[in-house]
Amino acid sequence: MKRIVIVAICSLLALTGFAQNPKTYFSMDQMPDLVKCLPAPPDTSSAEFALDVQRYQWGKTMRSDSLRAAQAIRDAIWDLDTLAAIFSEPFGMKITPKETPEIYKAFMQGVATIQQVRVRPKAYYHRLRPFEFFGEHVLDLSEEAGLRGEGSYPSGHTIRGWAAALLLSEINPAASNALFARAWVYGENRVIVGAHWQSDVTASRPAASIGYSFVHASPEFCKQMDKARKEFARKSR
Repeated sequence: MKRIVIVAICSLLALTGFAQNPKTYFSMDQMPDLVKCLPAPPDTSSAEFALDVQRYQWGKTMRSDSLRAAQAIRDAIWDLDTLAAIFSEPFGMKITPKETPEIYKAFMQGVATIQQVRVRPKAYYHRLRPFEFFGEHVLDLSEEAGLRGEGSYPSGHTIRGWAAALLLSEINPAASNALFARAWVYGENRVIVGAHWQSDVTASRPAASIGYSFVHASPEFCKQMDKARKEFARKSR
Protein backbone atom coordinates (compact mmCIF):
# COMPACT_ATOMS: atom_id res chain seq x y z
CA MET A 1 0.00 0.00 0.00
CA LYS A 2 2.80 2.41 0.94
CA ARG A 3 4.55 1.84 -2.40
CA ILE A 4 1.30 2.46 -4.31
CA VAL A 5 0.76 5.77 -2.49
CA ILE A 6 4.35 6.89 -3.20
CA VAL A 7 3.94 6.09 -6.92
CA ALA A 8 0.63 7.97 -6.98
CA ILE A 9 2.23 11.00 -5.35
CA CYS A 10 5.03 11.03 -7.93
CA SER A 11 2.48 10.83 -10.74
CA LEU A 12 0.46 13.65 -9.21
CA LEU A 13 3.48 15.91 -8.96
CA ALA A 14 4.26 15.34 -12.63
CA LEU A 15 0.68 15.98 -13.72
CA THR A 16 0.39 19.29 -11.87
CA GLY A 17 3.71 20.73 -13.00
CA PHE A 18 4.99 20.79 -9.43
CA ALA A 19 8.60 21.24 -10.55
CA GLN A 20 7.65 24.56 -12.16
CA ASN A 21 6.36 26.11 -8.92
CA PRO A 22 8.36 28.81 -7.12
CA LYS A 23 10.75 28.07 -4.29
CA THR A 24 8.90 26.84 -1.21
CA TYR A 25 9.57 27.54 2.46
CA PHE A 26 9.04 23.88 3.34
CA SER A 27 9.10 20.70 1.29
CA MET A 28 5.97 18.59 0.85
CA ASP A 29 7.32 16.03 3.34
CA GLN A 30 7.72 18.75 5.97
CA MET A 31 4.15 19.99 5.63
CA PRO A 32 1.26 18.63 7.76
CA ASP A 33 -0.23 15.34 6.56
CA LEU A 34 -3.92 15.96 5.87
CA VAL A 35 -4.63 12.23 5.85
CA LYS A 36 -3.94 12.41 9.59
CA CYS A 37 -5.57 15.83 10.10
CA LEU A 38 -8.87 15.71 8.23
CA PRO A 39 -11.66 13.12 7.88
CA ALA A 40 -11.89 10.89 4.84
CA PRO A 41 -14.20 11.97 2.01
CA PRO A 42 -17.86 10.88 2.41
CA ASP A 43 -18.88 7.32 1.62
CA THR A 44 -21.25 7.05 -1.35
CA SER A 45 -24.01 5.70 0.94
CA SER A 46 -23.85 8.68 3.33
CA ALA A 47 -26.07 11.75 3.72
CA GLU A 48 -22.97 13.86 3.06
CA PHE A 49 -22.56 12.26 -0.35
CA ALA A 50 -26.24 12.87 -1.13
CA LEU A 51 -25.50 16.55 -0.54
CA ASP A 52 -22.49 16.27 -2.84
CA VAL A 53 -24.77 14.98 -5.59
CA GLN A 54 -27.28 17.80 -4.99
CA ARG A 55 -24.52 20.38 -5.18
CA TYR A 56 -23.16 18.84 -8.37
CA GLN A 57 -26.60 19.26 -9.95
CA TRP A 58 -26.72 22.85 -8.63
CA GLY A 59 -23.35 23.51 -10.24
CA LYS A 60 -24.62 22.33 -13.61
CA THR A 61 -27.58 24.73 -13.42
CA MET A 62 -25.19 27.61 -12.69
CA ARG A 63 -23.47 27.06 -16.03
CA SER A 64 -26.42 28.74 -17.74
CA ASP A 65 -25.26 32.02 -16.16
CA SER A 66 -22.76 33.12 -18.81
CA LEU A 67 -20.86 35.50 -16.51
CA ARG A 68 -20.50 32.93 -13.73
CA ALA A 69 -19.52 30.24 -16.23
CA ALA A 70 -16.82 32.48 -17.71
CA GLN A 71 -15.54 33.27 -14.22
CA ALA A 72 -15.43 29.56 -13.33
CA ILE A 73 -13.46 28.78 -16.49
CA ARG A 74 -10.93 31.53 -15.73
CA ASP A 75 -10.65 30.41 -12.11
CA ALA A 76 -9.80 26.92 -13.32
CA ILE A 77 -6.49 28.08 -14.83
CA TRP A 78 -3.74 26.35 -12.81
CA ASP A 79 -1.26 29.20 -12.81
CA LEU A 80 -0.10 31.29 -9.86
CA ASP A 81 0.23 34.47 -11.92
CA THR A 82 -3.41 34.10 -12.94
CA LEU A 83 -4.31 33.54 -9.29
CA ALA A 84 -2.41 36.71 -8.37
CA ALA A 85 -4.28 38.67 -11.04
CA ILE A 86 -7.65 37.34 -9.82
CA PHE A 87 -6.98 38.28 -6.20
CA SER A 88 -5.41 41.64 -7.06
CA GLU A 89 -8.90 43.11 -7.47
CA PRO A 90 -10.24 42.37 -3.96
CA PHE A 91 -6.76 43.06 -2.53
CA GLY A 92 -6.91 46.57 -3.97
CA MET A 93 -3.48 46.55 -5.59
CA LYS A 94 -1.85 44.78 -8.52
CA ILE A 95 0.28 41.81 -7.48
CA THR A 96 3.08 41.67 -10.06
CA PRO A 97 6.87 41.24 -9.95
CA LYS A 98 7.30 44.73 -11.40
CA GLU A 99 4.78 46.79 -9.41
CA THR A 100 4.81 44.99 -6.04
CA PRO A 101 7.86 42.67 -5.96
CA GLU A 102 7.83 42.00 -2.21
CA ILE A 103 4.10 41.20 -2.10
CA TYR A 104 4.47 39.12 -5.24
CA LYS A 105 7.33 37.08 -3.74
CA ALA A 106 5.44 36.46 -0.49
CA PHE A 107 2.33 35.47 -2.45
CA MET A 108 4.03 33.15 -4.93
CA GLN A 109 6.27 31.34 -2.46
CA GLY A 110 3.67 31.29 0.30
CA VAL A 111 0.88 29.82 -1.84
CA ALA A 112 3.31 27.40 -3.52
CA THR A 113 4.27 26.12 -0.07
CA ILE A 114 0.73 25.80 1.26
CA GLN A 115 -0.69 24.09 -1.82
CA GLN A 116 1.58 21.10 -1.22
CA VAL A 117 -0.75 19.83 1.51
CA ARG A 118 -3.12 18.57 -1.20
CA VAL A 119 -0.72 15.97 -2.56
CA ARG A 120 -0.84 13.25 0.11
CA PRO A 121 -4.64 13.02 0.48
CA LYS A 122 -5.21 13.16 -3.27
CA ALA A 123 -2.89 10.20 -3.73
CA TYR A 124 -4.12 8.33 -0.65
CA TYR A 125 -7.87 8.55 -1.28
CA HIS A 126 -7.75 8.81 -5.07
CA ARG A 127 -11.39 9.88 -5.07
CA LEU A 128 -13.26 9.95 -8.37
CA ARG A 129 -14.17 13.43 -9.50
CA PRO A 130 -17.91 14.08 -10.04
CA PHE A 131 -17.69 14.25 -13.83
CA GLU A 132 -15.88 10.90 -13.81
CA PHE A 133 -18.40 9.38 -11.38
CA PHE A 134 -21.34 10.33 -13.59
CA GLY A 135 -19.59 9.73 -16.91
CA GLU A 136 -20.08 13.35 -17.96
CA HIS A 137 -17.82 16.28 -18.85
CA VAL A 138 -16.49 19.36 -17.09
CA LEU A 139 -17.55 22.81 -18.20
CA ASP A 140 -14.30 23.51 -20.06
CA LEU A 141 -13.27 20.41 -22.01
CA SER A 142 -9.68 21.67 -22.33
CA GLU A 143 -9.31 21.12 -18.56
CA GLU A 144 -10.65 17.58 -18.54
CA ALA A 145 -7.67 15.49 -19.63
CA GLY A 146 -5.47 16.90 -16.86
CA LEU A 147 -8.12 16.14 -14.23
CA ARG A 148 -8.88 12.52 -15.04
CA GLY A 149 -7.37 10.08 -12.58
CA GLU A 150 -5.76 12.87 -10.53
CA GLY A 151 -7.88 12.54 -7.39
CA SER A 152 -10.70 14.81 -6.26
CA TYR A 153 -10.12 15.17 -2.49
CA PRO A 154 -9.22 17.83 -1.50
CA SER A 155 -9.47 20.64 -4.06
CA GLY A 156 -6.08 22.10 -4.92
CA HIS A 157 -7.67 25.19 -6.47
CA THR A 158 -9.72 25.87 -3.33
CA ILE A 159 -6.63 25.46 -1.15
CA ARG A 160 -4.83 27.99 -3.34
CA GLY A 161 -7.72 30.45 -3.26
CA TRP A 162 -8.23 30.25 0.50
CA ALA A 163 -4.46 30.47 1.09
CA ALA A 164 -4.38 33.58 -1.12
CA ALA A 165 -7.10 35.23 0.96
CA LEU A 166 -5.37 34.32 4.23
CA LEU A 167 -2.02 35.65 3.08
CA LEU A 168 -3.26 38.84 1.45
CA SER A 169 -5.59 39.73 4.32
CA GLU A 170 -2.57 39.64 6.62
CA ILE A 171 -0.90 42.21 4.37
CA ASN A 172 -4.04 44.33 3.91
CA PRO A 173 -6.52 43.59 6.72
CA ALA A 174 -8.97 46.19 5.41
CA ALA A 175 -9.52 44.01 2.34
CA SER A 176 -10.31 40.84 4.31
CA ASN A 177 -14.06 40.84 3.61
CA ALA A 178 -13.57 41.16 -0.14
CA LEU A 179 -10.71 38.65 -0.20
CA PHE A 180 -12.57 35.90 1.63
CA ALA A 181 -15.76 36.52 -0.34
CA ARG A 182 -13.77 36.03 -3.56
CA ALA A 183 -12.03 32.95 -2.15
CA TRP A 184 -15.41 31.44 -1.28
CA VAL A 185 -16.66 31.92 -4.84
CA TYR A 186 -13.35 30.62 -6.17
CA GLY A 187 -13.99 27.32 -4.37
CA GLU A 188 -17.64 27.18 -5.43
CA ASN A 189 -16.54 27.50 -9.03
CA ARG A 190 -14.83 24.10 -8.77
CA VAL A 191 -18.28 22.61 -8.14
CA ILE A 192 -19.76 24.57 -11.04
CA VAL A 193 -17.21 23.26 -13.54
CA GLY A 194 -17.80 19.71 -12.29
CA ALA A 195 -14.21 19.12 -11.21
CA HIS A 196 -14.93 18.74 -7.49
CA TRP A 197 -17.55 17.58 -5.03
CA GLN A 198 -18.79 20.09 -2.47
CA SER A 199 -17.14 18.06 0.30
CA ASP A 200 -13.78 18.42 -1.49
CA VAL A 201 -14.18 22.18 -1.46
CA THR A 202 -15.44 22.31 2.13
CA ALA A 203 -12.45 20.32 3.41
CA SER A 204 -10.02 22.47 1.46
CA ARG A 205 -10.68 25.64 3.44
CA PRO A 206 -9.42 24.24 6.76
CA ALA A 207 -6.71 22.44 4.78
CA ALA A 208 -5.43 25.80 3.56
CA SER A 209 -5.66 27.20 7.08
CA ILE A 210 -3.58 24.31 8.42
CA GLY A 211 -0.93 24.96 5.77
CA TYR A 212 -1.00 28.69 6.35
CA SER A 213 -0.52 28.39 10.10
CA PHE A 214 2.37 25.99 9.54
CA VAL A 215 4.23 28.22 7.07
CA HIS A 216 4.53 30.86 9.79
CA ALA A 217 7.12 28.59 11.41
CA SER A 218 9.49 29.71 8.65
CA PRO A 219 11.55 32.77 9.68
CA GLU A 220 12.14 33.44 5.97
CA PHE A 221 8.39 33.59 5.29
CA CYS A 222 7.80 35.90 8.28
CA LYS A 223 10.56 38.25 7.10
CA GLN A 224 9.13 38.29 3.58
CA MET A 225 5.64 39.04 4.90
CA ASP A 226 7.07 41.96 6.88
CA LYS A 227 8.63 43.29 3.67
CA ALA A 228 5.30 42.81 1.89
CA ARG A 229 3.39 44.76 4.55
CA LYS A 230 5.89 47.62 4.40
CA GLU A 231 5.67 47.68 0.60
CA PHE A 232 1.87 47.79 0.79
CA ALA A 233 2.03 50.68 3.26
CA ARG A 234 4.35 52.65 0.95
CA LYS A 235 2.20 52.00 -2.10
CA SER A 236 -0.97 52.95 -0.26
CA ARG A 237 0.16 56.46 0.66
